[in-house]
Amino acid sequence: MLWTFCGGVLKSYGMDKVISGQVTPVKGELSFVQISDSPIGISKEANKDVVGTLQIAIDRINGLAPPPAFLLHTGDLSHLSKAAEFDTLDQVLKSCRAKDVHYVPGEHDVLNDNGKQYLERYGKQARGDGWYGFDYKGLHFVGLVNVLNPKAGGLGALDHEQLEWLEDDVKRLGSDIPMVVFAHIPLWAVYPDWGWGTDDSAQALSYLKRFGSVTVLNSHIDQTMQKVEGNITFHTAMSTAFPQPAPGAAASPGPMKVSAEKLRSVLGITDVNYVQGRSALAIVDSPLGS
Repeated sequence: MLWTFCGGVLKSYGMDKVISGQVTPVKGELSFVQISDSPIGISKEANKDVVGTLQIAIDRINGLAPPPAFLLHTGDLSHLSKAAEFDTLDQVLKSCRAKDVHYVPGEHDVLNDNGKQYLERYGKQARGDGWYGFDYKGLHFVGLVNVLNPKAGGLGALDHEQLEWLEDDVKRLGSDIPMVVFAHIPLWAVYPDWGWGTDDSAQALSYLKRFGSVTVLNSHIDQTMQKVEGNITFHTAMSTAFPQPAPGAAASPGPMKVSAEKLRSVLGITDVNYVQGRSALAIVDSPLGS
């Protein structure tokens, strides 16, 4: 999706329709792109060329005019958090016209060293285990880490120190500031039996209830799902590598093999367009196969 931000409202457009000329995005103060779950280094039947499909996603982003202000990568950059895997990711992203990239880790990025290498590469300006906030053209962005210290069943967790930081970070902001929160594991209970949720997300979200517009961008489950709860819109993104089954549709979560001709239709990117106004947020994903 192409996301644009204009005067306090996020609006999104399917990349395929933008590139084909079917839709002309409203020019706002900000547009950015979300990608996720590119686990460089994995080679399973579901997709034996994850570098290739990531490059297709980058090519789609490079087809946008004007280019997005920045890129959000919402985790699982790598498969086994190896240096060579991060190196490959960095090399692919060098070709992206959106040079500014903001990251949060997935569970595969903190294997073996509890996220030390991830922090050295992508979290030098972050707090704690990698969380941070930043302001950009009237929006406030918050990147959270919920893949360390998982709870029973693999549920994500934010834990006390990060929650205290979040409360302090947003306390200074006026309630009319649009918020964009991004983390790897969903911040709502998509399917707790598979660990698709965050154990202490309710406390984090309680700090955001006073804001008029909050968009939460997650990934991890490798499929598009949406939920609106009061002022908060939740959205999970497709992977650039492979899909996973719908909640409860298989014995367990994991890479789902589809036919080669169908694969790109279940992979995608998210484009965000922020337009000033009073309308509700719109979120749309664009498959790589379109």
